[in-house]
Amino acid sequence: MSFSTINPATGKVVKEFPLQSDEQIFAALTTADTRYREDWKYRSVAERARIVARAAQILREKRDEYATYPTLEMGKVVWQSYAEVDLVAEILDYYAKNAEQFLAPQPLPGEPGATLVAEPVGVLLAIEPWNFPYYQLARVAAPQIIAGNVVMMKHAENVPQCALAFARLFEEAGAPEGVYTNLFCSVEQVGKLIEDFRVRGVALTGSERAGTSVAERAGRNLKKVILELGGSDPALILEGASLDLAIEQTVMGRTFNSGQGCVNVKRVIVVGKERGEKMLAALKARFAALKVGDPHDEATVLGPVSSERALDVLLKQIDEAKAGGATIVHGGKRVDRSGFYLEPTIITDIDRNNPFYHQEAFGPVLSFYVVNSEEEAIKLANDSKYGLGAFIFDTDIEHAKQVASRLDVGMVYINSCFADSPGLPFGGVKNSGFGREMSELGIGEFLNRKLVRVANAA
Repeated sequence: MSFSTINPATGKVVKEFPLQSDEQIFAALTTADTRYREDWKYRSVAERARIVARAAQILREKRDEYATYPTLEMGKVVWQSYAEVDLVAEILDYYAKNAEQFLAPQPLPGEPGATLVAEPVGVLLAIEPWNFPYYQLARVAAPQIIAGNVVMMKHAENVPQCALAFARLFEEAGAPEGVYTNLFCSVEQVGKLIEDFRVRGVALTGSERAGTSVAERAGRNLKKVILELGGSDPALILEGASLDLAIEQTVMGRTFNSGQGCVNVKRVIVVGKERGEKMLAALKARFAALKVGDPHDEATVLGPVSSERALDVLLKQIDEAKAGGATIVHGGKRVDRSGFYLEPTIITDIDRNNPFYHQEAFGPVLSFYVVNSEEEAIKLANDSKYGLGAFIFDTDIEHAKQVASRLDVGMVYINSCFADSPGLPFGGVKNSGFGREMSELGIGEFLNRKLVRVANAA
């Protein structure tokens, strides 16, 4: 096993990076733990925030360089790579500007002399995926470094140059050795790190299987863990919805990042047969018109999926869905060109006995349902082991909010496919995981909220 850059647009290996040895991994842990105990946790919030703010500045100055790596390594369309770089700079700035307020001591109402003090907990291990190769890292690193924790980051094996670039960002910003550590390590080595007492918390964004394994090991070792494990995010098109808006947002929400997002639109549920027929016809036309091609071409809408393995998984899911009685109304095949390209795909006639009904498709594959009533739409939306995000389209906003209250998810977006902002918490329920990243909630996940109560000495 090694960390490798394989260009998804061509299928060619560009560069390989060897795994670190156990000795190197645990020497890095010793450095991180020493840095935390002897230095970093004692620095002021303002001093830590200045380094993170400087990282945001450097990222903007080197925007062109940083945008090249996601396009090269996981096939992200170039304008979307720039958008990710810009969002990450916003996240770094957000925590640099707001951390002192978030971390300020909190007097307890009705308890004279009692205060909650926010303190860091130590070395954190983060295990992050490839689909947003900077954004996923920043969600952990920005708040936790400012909070006084130190972060060891195990990135995905297919984006090593993104991983190294992000580590350089903090080094150039003035973070001392051990504050942010990039790891090229194996799953087995990750397990050993979790078991080491010096690691005090674990954050993972990834598959349900990976989350189960990490949570089990962390639990046995009494480590706090936060998990974001994907979803099967439904878009409910209610009777009062604007179909034009719903179509536009659904196409964007399903195809953005080649459909490889935890909170991309995965399922469309339309209330009403006639409206369902209109929307399906429009989606087929829009999918047929999408430009699939080179992610470096600014005219490209849909680039490759991240790897041959990812493409094979999607093709197998489509075949199994068809074998189970579903109808492939558009796409469903590998694109006849070099690289790992899948036709944008729409699947209908998916009943509960079909394996695809219960799966997450991590690529440009849309499930389409038509129901007779709003109650059926809500029931279908909730009939999933996942509970990350959901989308509601309706011109009656108050009614949409009522429907939102009945959905078993961590995030609901009304009349938009999604919204990324540093101030919005991100996370889900059920098998989509637990804990939150981003916003004030994200900085609080790995803090010791220490009670300090003062009584009169006399």
